[in-house]
Amino acid sequence: MKSDRRSTLYAALADEIAGMISAGTLRSGDKLPSLRELRDRRGVSLSTVTEAFRMLEDRGLIEARPQSGFFVRQKLSEPPPRSRPSTTPAAVTVNRRLWDYLQLTRGRQQGFCYAVMAPQCFPNVQLQKLMNEALRDSPTLLSKYGGTRGLEVLRRQIARHAMEWGGRFNADDVQITAGGIEALNLALRAVTQPGDVVAVESPTYFGLLQLFESMGLKALEIPTDPEQGVSLTALDLAVRDGAVAACVLMPNFSNPTGSLMSDEAKQRLVKLLDEHSVPLIEDDIYGEFYQGRERPRPAKAFDETGNVLYVASYTKLVAPGMRVGHIIPGRYRSQVEILKYINTFSTPAVMQLTLARFLESGGHDHHMRRMRRLCTDQMARLNDGLARYFPEGTRWTRPKGGYMCWVKLPAGVDSTRLLETSVEEGISFAPGPLFSARNAYRNYLRLCVGEPWCEATEAKLKRLGELARQQLDNGAKAPFADTGNLFELG
Repeated sequence: MKSDRRSTLYAALADEIAGMISAGTLRSGDKLPSLRELRDRRGVSLSTVTEAFRMLEDRGLIEARPQSGFFVRQKLSEPPPRSRPSTTPAAVTVNRRLWDYLQLTRGRQQGFCYAVMAPQCFPNVQLQKLMNEALRDSPTLLSKYGGTRGLEVLRRQIARHAMEWGGRFNADDVQITAGGIEALNLALRAVTQPGDVVAVESPTYFGLLQLFESMGLKALEIPTDPEQGVSLTALDLAVRDGAVAACVLMPNFSNPTGSLMSDEAKQRLVKLLDEHSVPLIEDDIYGEFYQGRERPRPAKAFDETGNVLYVASYTKLVAPGMRVGHIIPGRYRSQVEILKYINTFSTPAVMQLTLARFLESGGHDHHMRRMRRLCTDQMARLNDGLARYFPEGTRWTRPKGGYMCWVKLPAGVDSTRLLETSVEEGISFAPGPLFSARNAYRNYLRLCVGEPWCEATEAKLKRLGELARQQLDNGAKAPFADTGNLFELG
């Protein structure tokens, strides 16, 4: 009888709170009283309140945020639908658009513009201490070029760290680079020639498209689900005729959508490209920014033949100013090492040794746990704000990692014109056309939340929603026809 009574109590409490959410008394983003507060107010046991909250979580009405408590969950926005196939490769011409974007946002980086965490989020004091120790212990460090492949102590730490996600290689398999961009540059130059076609997700990171343009490569945009990643069916069709020279993907939390491929899909991806002798360049720069308990495995974890060139960087993770990345090039190791020698010869040894000591001391693991908690909280606040402030019909992704969100505004809102208006008020973001070789995604934008959330951030998001609504109202009678948009309009 006591068990029946307790189950009735927690069900009744859950129904009462659900009713308050349905009626709007509790709104999206509102914080609920703590378990102990509700226990004391209602005169019930702590287990009764806990079961009620668990029931509400199962219904998708509330969510727990690390070290913050329980909050009313936003009503789930249907994410933007997957893109349609692009039947022909496109010569990439993004540099002019990118230059205009950089000029427009230069000195006005407030808001949601750049995919990097704020300076105060990094372990600056600890890194400075380690760097001083490195220079004290190795006083000639600054007077030497260092080897092309990189310091063995750092390469060994990278190999050991990769064991956590199933990496099976040693220090000799690792090539140190000057950040992630150089790693991508070396990988592309190792497996392609000017005029080659390279398959990419659509939308994809504009920095990658910029590399394509500088190398004379053509982009074949593959339809991509904003939650589950690239379409393997479409990719299979694209690589069958031998026209695709390489493939560049971000299976873990892609930029800009934040999509995450399943392990099964990654296995199929690696097998598919290996069968067609198409090298896979995997950019795993955001793989460490996962939510939950387990890091998602890269596609490289399923590589048995060395066909995957794995690219990662500590720029986003530890310190942007260090500019230390790496590539595990598999069977293309000799080509990559020669290109590194020609390109920059070596990466500054003092930065490498500082990073190696940071990894060895356990500082990196502690730092990333804090970063992941911060990103999870900031993404939850962004989702709440989008639900509150943006025009009806807005759709967006809910990534399981990272700190960026891909937003589809109602037809009639031009994200480039919206940026021109918003930067005058100190609010910046990345407009959708930057993420396509075809200048598509005109009513899309990418929002990044690298800055710790505060009242000013909330105010900027609210104002951005107002500006989008104003543009929509002003142009409601004649919305533009975005014929280049690769997403199906909902």
